Amino acid sequence: LQVLRFLTGLPHGAYFGIACLVAADMVRKNQRGMAVTMVMMGLTVAILVGNPLATWLGQLIDWRTVYHTVGALGLLALVMILFVVPKHPNEKRTSARGEMKALQNPQVWLTLAIGAIGFGGMFAVLSYIAPTLINATGLAPHWIPVALLIYGIGSLAGSLVGGWAADRNLKLTIGGSLLWSAIVLAIFPLTLQSLWTVMPMVLLLGSAAALVPALQVRLMDVAGEAQTLAASLNHSAFNAANALGAWLGGLAIISPLSWQGTGWVGCALSIVGLLLFWITKKHSRKVPDIMSL
Repeated sequence: LQVLRFLTGLPHGAYFGIACLVAADMVRKNQRGMAVTMVMMGLTVAILVGNPLATWLGQLIDWRTVYHTVGALGLLALVMILFVVPKHPNEKRTSARGEMKALQNPQVWLTLAIGAIGFGGMFAVLSYIAPTLINATGLAPHWIPVALLIYGIGSLAGSLVGGWAADRNLKLTIGGSLLWSAIVLAIFPLTLQSLWTVMPMVLLLGSAAALVPALQVRLMDVAGEAQTLAASLNHSAFNAANALGAWLGGLAIISPLSWQGTGWVGCALSIVGLLLFWITKKHSRKVPDIMSL
């Protein structure tokens, strides 16, 4: 079961990276941010609806039914791609060697680092949101699905705003998203005393998703002919953010900072991401053949 779980996860980054490229190719250049947002909104809604639905289905019938349902949905997606996604007769073909050239571009690595570290701040809190609300705020377990729903709503709103803003000012969207995340994460530990203060902050935590479409568009700008690899690596960077944030958040919890420490750690990661963004700006100005921020 674990081996098959690993295998089913292999196409994740490639699928969503290429889906974002396909969506961006369907619109004008100044609409790419919103096109990427629409793809990622599909993922957000799927998680928001799919997780509780799968849990309910498994409890109602059998856990094997959940796997069968997911497999059937995968086949349905395959059929829809074949019949719905438009063909691109003038599509540029690239080789694996050509795609790997993206890894020689420091701007690609810097942009990926912004996502891997800067977005890790949000995961430092989100990874432990359930035990934090139960142990620090004193909420009953039945409040956890409500909190996750509120987070999902914030994530949807953040993605929409991020896509809209990226089409207008990419530089301001990336920097502003990181700064906003740092502020929200710094305030979060101060709101854990009450249900009425912590739930609005959970909503604002979700709004950090505004960074996702902006970084995807940024990679499209700097990857050159290696669009596929760069787009896929963006999702790898966010998976790395998940791992880094969860690890550092766990260390904060077992330290004297306790449950409040996840917010402080998250704030620090967002600030490091903001510093990397500043370094990326500086570097892009020194290299004439790279589109500057």
